[in-house]
Amino acid sequence: MSLRILWVKMGGLWPPTSGGRLRSFHIVSELARHHRVTLLTTHGPSDDPDELRAQLQGCARIDSLPYGIPKSGSAQFAVTLLRSWMSTQPVDVFKFRLPALSREVRQLVKGGAVDVCVADFLSATPNVPFDSPVPAVFFAHNVEHQIWKRLAERARRPWERMFLDHEWRKLRRYEAQVCARAVLTAAVSDADRSLLAADAPGAAVRTIPTGVDTAYFAPDGMREAPNEIVFTGSMDWYPNEDAVQHFADAILPRIRREVPDASFTVVGRNPSPRLRSTLAGKNIRVTGTVDDVRPYVAGAAVFAVPLRIGGGTRLKIFEALAMGKAVLSSTIGAEGLPLVPGEHFVRADEPEEFASAVVSLLRDPNRRRRLGAAGRQLVEERFSWQEVARRFADLCTEAVTAGHRTPGPQ
Repeated sequence: MSLRILWVKMGGLWPPTSGGRLRSFHIVSELARHHRVTLLTTHGPSDDPDELRAQLQGCARIDSLPYGIPKSGSAQFAVTLLRSWMSTQPVDVFKFRLPALSREVRQLVKGGAVDVCVADFLSATPNVPFDSPVPAVFFAHNVEHQIWKRLAERARRPWERMFLDHEWRKLRRYEAQVCARAVLTAAVSDADRSLLAADAPGAAVRTIPTGVDTAYFAPDGMREAPNEIVFTGSMDWYPNEDAVQHFADAILPRIRREVPDASFTVVGRNPSPRLRSTLAGKNIRVTGTVDDVRPYVAGAAVFAVPLRIGGGTRLKIFEALAMGKAVLSSTIGAEGLPLVPGEHFVRADEPEEFASAVVSLLRDPNRRRRLGAAGRQLVEERFSWQEVARRFADLCTEAVTAGHRTPGPQ
């Protein structure tokens, strides 16, 4: 069954510099091979809408509107925050309201030009009608309120903790309402599906697994640098910054007591000047944006994911496994991924435990090879983007068959 799919995404898709963008880009690209896909999105100064159109030539139509998301600390953000307090929408959703995009979405929906509308991330939902004859699918890359809840738990200042506590609770209510109003919700892991379903009894929530480009991310025979540890991820996402800072402060010194020449490289866009300065003082390499992460991953002996905050699933882990690398992750870092600790990766949480596991892997190349081989086999067999997109198309077909839900609370 060929579908006419309207895909709504705030914040663009190109360049694919984050896990969410990568996931959406590959699914849209694969869907466009067999379905008529219309993509409505936005772009900021660092995005490239022209290249996006070139990369997604299979799409029937791509419209990208310029939009600068209010940044924390700015006057625009302060106004957005005040306005959000007078609405049911948390600020992390309210700041993505864009009337011009919303009008375009409604025009396409009312005109009968589409069979199903996909709201990609919670940020798209203020601009998507859930009360129209066209069924809406909510694509939840994360359980957003869980991320904010974990931020609140780690906040040090009382006023910051109070603000985050208020926002995560408001976010949970809004997230549940969206799940209730969408015909279907797509979560990226069974763990996320359970959390979303628990807050929205009666909502239809399905799991869509994370995928990986197994041809692009593949072992290339590059020789590992002795005692090299690498982390990859968008450094303008706070959970990644927190993970790197935690590793530098609490874990790396313990490693270097056992392996003095252990090196650590942080690969990812937009690290803050403060983080660069802090890590430079600890003899840690910070690359910033790179054209290709693969040489950095291939050249490392251990791929480390010391996340303490987060939600959804970590594409970075699948990419490393596809390259046959030994992955060491915290429980939160590997949360939601169908991996067996000790077989596909090593799991550790407390700083002493994490450091000990790194040292053990650095000293055992045979174990690193076994873990890498098992991880590569897993993603090859079960998690190609073609398979993920096929399952997403099945979900969209199910939504069209089910029709639209009765509107819930706004």
